[in-house]
Amino acid sequence: MDAPSLTVLSAWVAAVADAVSTVKVGLEVFCRDGGAAVHAARLAAEPAGGVDVFLDLKLHDIPATVRGACLAVAALEPAYLTVHAAGGAEMIAAAAEALPQTRITAVTVLTSLDDRVLESIGMAGPSEAAAVRLAILAVGAGARAIVCSPQEVAAIRAAVGPDVTLITPGVRPAGASLDDQRRVATPARAIADGADLLVIGRPITGATDPGAAARAIARELA
Repeated sequence: MDAPSLTVLSAWVAAVADAVSTVKVGLEVFCRDGGAAVHAARLAAEPAGGVDVFLDLKLHDIPATVRGACLAVAALEPAYLTVHAAGGAEMIAAAAEALPQTRITAVTVLTSLDDRVLESIGMAGPSEAAAVRLAILAVGAGARAIVCSPQEVAAIRAAVGPDVTLITPGVRPAGASLDDQRRVATPARAIADGADLLVIGRPITGATDPGAAARAIARELA
């Protein structure tokens, strides 16, 4: 829901709420609108029966600061809250302890990164090995969900088992623009490989009719 205003965010949520389980409120919107974005999303989805809120803040700091940030958003009751797995086990544990009712969701390797970029920042690759390594660390520290590229989801599912929610960005319907994503898959491929939730932004929000675009993807998966 990287919308330019709360009015647009509400319109997008109302349009897609009958086709999606979850809406993602990320940094762009949260830095501008704060908790009002979460409230607006929930209100707009009420006629369709409501949605879960995925608060995508990708927290990455010392454990005490991350714990404080988690407590600061506790009243919003997000179903999911992201932290960077690269912050380490102690940081992830601090988040999980602060928000026991929320699925702390560890981001492994951003889908905008490829092996060449990983090498340039000094992270041991290749990308699949790095993502699996970070996922195992995060689940061991208390994360109950993992964000990973659809290209790594099968390997991570095998590594962490069936009880961890796997969330895949970098999902693009066949023929859609890749934009700034590098490690991508179609919705059907991501689900077949073990994903539980698909993050699909611009192919829906950039469509002339976002609701129709969301329903078309839902029909494809069904």
